[in-house]
Amino acid sequence: MAIKPFKISVPEEQINDLHDRLKKTIMPSEIHDAGWSYGPTNEYVSKMTQQLLTQYDWRKAEARINSYPQFTTDIDGQTIHFLHIESKEEKATPLMLIHGWPGSIVEFLDIIEPLTNPTKFGGTSEDAFHLVIPSLPGFGFSGPTREAGWNNTRIAHAFNSLMKSLGYEHYGVQGGDAGALVGPEMGRLAPDNVIGIHVNAATMGFIPMGPVDPKDLATFSDAEKARLGRLGRFMSERFGFNSIQSTRPQALAYGITDSPAGLLAWVSELFTEYGEKVDMVDRETFLTNFMIYWFTNTAASSIRYYYENAHDPNAWTPKENSEVPTGVAVFEEGDVAIRRYGEQGNTIVRWTEYAKGSHYAVLEVPEVWIKDVQEFFHDVRR
Repeated sequence: MAIKPFKISVPEEQINDLHDRLKKTIMPSEIHDAGWSYGPTNEYVSKMTQQLLTQYDWRKAEARINSYPQFTTDIDGQTIHFLHIESKEEKATPLMLIHGWPGSIVEFLDIIEPLTNPTKFGGTSEDAFHLVIPSLPGFGFSGPTREAGWNNTRIAHAFNSLMKSLGYEHYGVQGGDAGALVGPEMGRLAPDNVIGIHVNAATMGFIPMGPVDPKDLATFSDAEKARLGRLGRFMSERFGFNSIQSTRPQALAYGITDSPAGLLAWVSELFTEYGEKVDMVDRETFLTNFMIYWFTNTAASSIRYYYENAHDPNAWTPKENSEVPTGVAVFEEGDVAIRRYGEQGNTIVRWTEYAKGSHYAVLEVPEVWIKDVQEFFHDVRR
């Protein structure tokens, strides 16, 4: 596979077009004092669009991302974009970091230095990693997917191929959200190569599929009961985005591809815990993430990811245990993973629960996230 250097260079015309569209935004009607109960508020979306127009500097964000080595390659007919940052430590461990939806490589920018150069941050050279940070197919600078079928298994095949093409015989994988689905699949496909899998924001494969038997529920810890309750509320009140993206993504795609305010509102909910933690993630980071979706025209292809997995006949079958050591970090303000369900298809050797942090723990509590990743791989390195 040919690997080509890559730099982001968004044409000025695209930035001007975005600003023109934002200035012409038509806000929807809303119920007075309803808060986020119906979805993002006009107040929130207006503030974010105004920040884009008057304060946010895309060129600054672009330069920051471009300060790291980036590349593209073609795997299975699809462009794959990735950052590849090699540590100066001789015995650094290769590690792939996988984002989810509606995230991007932006999730990991702040933790690149601590993971590649841990001694600078009070750590040891043994905790150093060579990092490979891909954009999921159909996301960001990987560009729109060109054909159907890019589900978790196909992505896992592609990402294992990418690590092999970079010369890594043995490597670890870390993922949250979609990354917590793709990562374990990489281990099942290449158990002799993947030395360990670390996940957070884990759902499928780590939660019950259907009602829980009352006898089993009686054995749950208080924390597990709280997570089950959180999962139930999510499925009943906040699962709409998943249902639409899994069934009719193209109908939604017109609105979020043509309207930047529409796209911003649509991706904002997971970044704000559906309005419960509006400033959960730094606004500059959120806006940079949004801009990547907008400038790459991958709003439509990113939501098709849900359709591809929902229509994969093997997605709902019990998963074979790869026996690859797996570490799970559970952040109690938002996660729903329950160990007994995760153990059905994963060899869990580390399970850590934290009181603070939720879906985007890598952005909310980076020090805690980094420490958990380092400690897990310290124990599974070959």
